[in-house]
Formats: sequence, structure tokens, C-alpha cells
Amino acid sequence: MAKKSNFSKEQYLTWYESMLLMRKFEEKLSQLYIQRKFGGFLHLYIGQEAVVAGAVSATLPEDKMITAYRCHAHPLGRGTDPKYMMAELYGKTTGLSKGKGGSMHMFDVSKHIYGGHGIVGGQIPLGAGLAFADKYKGNNFVTLCSMGDGAIRQGALHEAFNMAMLWKLPVVYIIENNKYAMGTSVERTSNVTELYKIGLSYDMPGEPVDGMDVEAVHHAVAKAVKWCRDGKGPYLLEMETYRFKGHSMSDPRKYRTKEEEEEYQNEDPIEKVLKTIRANKYATEKQLEAIQLKIKKQIEDAVKFAEESPLPQPEDMYNEIYAEPNYPFIKD
Repeated sequence: MAKKSNFSKEQYLTWYESMLLMRKFEEKLSQLYIQRKFGGFLHLYIGQEAVVAGAVSATLPEDKMITAYRCHAHPLGRGTDPKYMMAELYGKTTGLSKGKGGSMHMFDVSKHIYGGHGIVGGQIPLGAGLAFADKYKGNNFVTLCSMGDGAIRQGALHEAFNMAMLWKLPVVYIIENNKYAMGTSVERTSNVTELYKIGLSYDMPGEPVDGMDVEAVHHAVAKAVKWCRDGKGPYLLEMETYRFKGHSMSDPRKYRTKEEEEEYQNEDPIEKVLKTIRANKYATEKQLEAIQLKIKKQIEDAVKFAEESPLPQPEDMYNEIYAEPNYPFIKD
């Protein structure tokens, strides 16, 4: 039975539309990848949508987000137009990074999304750097730095955690614990399976969160962000979630049982949101169908835009290698 909601009708409908867009966008990517419309790697976020949706609703648009290579949901959650993401996947010049980044490197600075990083754990110290910049500028914004449960084995995490605590940086570290680092379970890679406890040796506060429940995610992120804005330093959240698909498109998922997958399918975060909407009569079936049709058209338009956009020219590979200098204290 769906629970009563402590959030408004508008918030629940926003969550539903946002999460459904993430899901349908990636389902379409799966089809296009099989059709060889684009290449490279493809890591899907299907099943984990509540983590991004709840984080977005609990933060300001100016707060920064940075994540690993499972990065399609984060810009969509922040409102990035799907057509520019699709064009990036197709390697077209109209893409977010002019076709040079692809699936694993989604950036949208206009939405304060700073990647998408293909190097495992590479975004963890960068998250500390983004937070340092905000503290230095005194603007009271917070950085959300997400990582998978596999990335926490990287030494860069410990260096970043130490610096973040030492300098009291406004960064919320989010472990998206989907139970498997590629095909290896948490139990096989760590003596500490309650991953939020990793921060304790640095006196970094942390807690576990039901990452399949968007309300739980919102509450936890809101608490952590307030902690950071109050100048108390970083916070660590372990989102207990599950990816419904393989690590990437080439993963047959033989390391998981069918029973386990079915158990988590029953915890589908989008279905939970939908049940609450129906239980509280937040929308009629006709209104829900209108949302679904809107998203379907968005994705169809995105594919059309990507397929009709031009490919980069060979000389484009030499552009955007270096940033243009912008030093106000240097005179011409």
C-alpha cells in the first residue's frame, strides 16, 4: 500500500516526470546502442533514478554536481535538454561537448553539472576542488560528488576526504551503492560493508539512505546540504540502490541471481512514486498519460536532432585543447 506523502502534489509530479524521462531516455539509448547508432561504452542508471531526483529537489540550481561515468540521469534531473545529450552520444557537433565526450563525459556548465568522468574515482578529488572554489568565493553553494561503491577503493578518496575535513569544505559525498563494482559484490571487496562508515576515520559524519525512495533521498540530502551550508564541513551519504541492468551493455549479469533481480524490481522507485500519486489522487490517468506522451515526444525529437546534426570535421580535434586565458590583471 502506498504511503501518504509529506510533499506537495507538484513535487511528486515533478519527481515522476523527471524520473520517467531518465528511464525512458536510457531505454531508448539501449535500443540505439544495439542498432549501432553510436559506439563506445554505455552505462545505464536504470533503477537508481530516485537518487538524482531526490538530490535535485533538495538542492539549489547553483549547487554543483559531479559524478562518474554512469552520468545520463544527473543532467536530465537538472533540466538539460535531452537533444543535446543525444547529440553528444552520437558524436555530433551539437552535443554538450561537441561530440568529443560521449556517454561517459556528460557536462553542462549552464546547469552546474561538471561530469561524467571515465576514470574510476577521478571525480572524488575534483568534487573537493569544486567545493574549495565555492568556499574561497564565499558564495555558500554546495557540491554533490557522487561515486559508485567500486570507486571507494581508490586512494584518491582518502586523500580527498582528509583534505575536505581539514578545510571544512562544503561537499556532500554520495556513494551510489548498487551492490556491485562491475561484477564484484561489496562483500567480496571490503571488510566494511556499511560504506558510510568509511568517513568515520576522518570524523566525517555520514549515514545510510534508502536510495530506492525519493522522499528518503530528499530528506537525507537536505540534511547534509544544510550541514555544509552551516560551515560544518563535508557529509557522507550511502545511497543503498540497485541497477536493474548490467554494469555496461556488454555485461550479461551472470554474477546475480534472477531471484535477487526480481526482489529489487519490486522496489522500483518510479513505481513507488506512481503509487503515491494515485493513492493521493495527485493526477488522473489521463494526466499521467499526457506526461508519458510528452516524454516520448521529447525523446523522439532528441533522436531526430542527433541524427540530423553534423559530424565534427577533422580539424575540430585541435579546438578547445586549451582554455582561453581570462586574467583581469593582465593588460594587453
